[in-house]
Amino acid sequence: MQARSHLNIRRCAQDHAAARPGRVRLARARRCRARPTNGIYTLTLCMAFAGFAAATSVVAADASNTPEPSTVMAWSERAIDRHIDQKDYAGQLDDNQLQTLVDAGAELFSARFKTLDGVGRPMSTQAIIPTKRKRPARNQFSRTAGLDANACASCHMQPLVGGAGDFAVNVFVSEGFQNTDFDNTDPQFSNERNTNHLMGAGLIELLAREMTRDLQQLRTRSLQAARQSGADVKVELASKGVHFGHLTALSDGSVDLTQVEGVDPDLTVRPFGQKGVMTSLRQFTINALNHHHGMLANERFGSRWTGSDDFDEDGVDLEISDGDVSALVAWQAVLSPPGVIEPDDQQWLLAAQSGETVFSRIGCAECHRPSLPLESTVFSDPGPDDAAGTRRAGEDAYGSRYDLSMLSWMENLERNEHGHVMVPLYGDLKRHRIADEEVSILGNELLSQRFVERDVFITAELWGVGSTDPYGHRGNLTSLDEVIRAHGGEARASRDAYMDLSETERQSVIAWLRTLHINKHARAVISAPATEDSRLQ
Repeated sequence: MQARSHLNIRRCAQDHAAARPGRVRLARARRCRARPTNGIYTLTLCMAFAGFAAATSVVAADASNTPEPSTVMAWSERAIDRHIDQKDYAGQLDDNQLQTLVDAGAELFSARFKTLDGVGRPMSTQAIIPTKRKRPARNQFSRTAGLDANACASCHMQPLVGGAGDFAVNVFVSEGFQNTDFDNTDPQFSNERNTNHLMGAGLIELLAREMTRDLQQLRTRSLQAARQSGADVKVELASKGVHFGHLTALSDGSVDLTQVEGVDPDLTVRPFGQKGVMTSLRQFTINALNHHHGMLANERFGSRWTGSDDFDEDGVDLEISDGDVSALVAWQAVLSPPGVIEPDDQQWLLAAQSGETVFSRIGCAECHRPSLPLESTVFSDPGPDDAAGTRRAGEDAYGSRYDLSMLSWMENLERNEHGHVMVPLYGDLKRHRIADEEVSILGNELLSQRFVERDVFITAELWGVGSTDPYGHRGNLTSLDEVIRAHGGEARASRDAYMDLSETERQSVIAWLRTLHINKHARAVISAPATEDSRLQ
């Protein structure tokens, strides 16, 4: 058997979290002087004042050495000195190409963007649809309407970069406020949300794509059957063991969707966001860059859709290229999924073993499904379900494809009898009503988002839950026991069953949930895949 060479992700998110920022940046600066950048990002280190003064005095003394204005100088405060060219990452990526793209994404995710890079949107809003302001924003940064963070890693940092966030970094989703800012945290103006972790995000998106395919195929087949038979055809909508209600195909070619549950009428499973309204990591990334940083992706805010190269009128034409977005997507897609720790404490170990059984017995696993099967590990970007305003498959010839089986952590995931990867997410990628009149804590929002009712949320995946307190959509519940007791609506019966347990059994459930951890010392390794089984033909 031919030996496989393993390439460490040298600048992965875990390295950012494990070392002091100064040291990381110095290391990068040395590397960048030693080799060409090949179009990837270089995050430069801001020089100390004394060094800066010395450098400027030398330049002043010899005007002939002054760089051209277009040159990025060694002491530049820019976070981005060169944009990724998407054309360099077209087609099936090998391990080296994926390594380079992931490296760039890791740096971008932790980059503290500057005005020089395009931070700010003085004449456009935080809305996902490009929307002009009537007058400039009063404040560049605001914890309400944004800008509300300097870097992606400012919020996604618990217990490592790419993780969850504390209550202090909650965001305010201003759904409906497209043409104006809001300046208070009253829930009538915005939905306050805690930050979810991104670990295993590539697997989540792949599951959602396959479920979307399955549901839409059921719709197509039922319509064909109704047309051929001349009679209405009712079909159960299910994928990977998750049931989404029923659909009735009418003989006239229309569809009755009134019995569809937990998914949008177009039958697209949208796995991201606490309401389940984001289709892909690409869409999520573009939205977040605009809302939180005022960094506008060219594929949505550029001339194709807006007729302008500087839609927000901040004086920077190209803020985020298509390739930049692809790098951020690749970094998120390869993040290792959370795992399960085995406690050294024998009492905890025994309690956890019992707790998993109790969790299932009281019905929690009906929504928090231990695992879902994934047929293909090939990640295409853009994906098949992206909408207008995001690059879509087939719109150009520069889409990327890479196989997540090249990642070392994939070896730790079990496979079923069909060879499908069992993704241990403890979720179902389906929306549920999670509050009622008596237990309404989790129905804490006054504004609907994308036509999803206020008390309806996607099932939170529990993998990593032992590392990501606080809990609840606002992060206002401090313990696992509190958030379980807060479940109402469709989860009310399981919540009541939990409360009827003995204290010993309740503690066993908590003991088990506390073993679902994000490994903050994990290292992702990319290597050439051993087989071609997972590749799409």
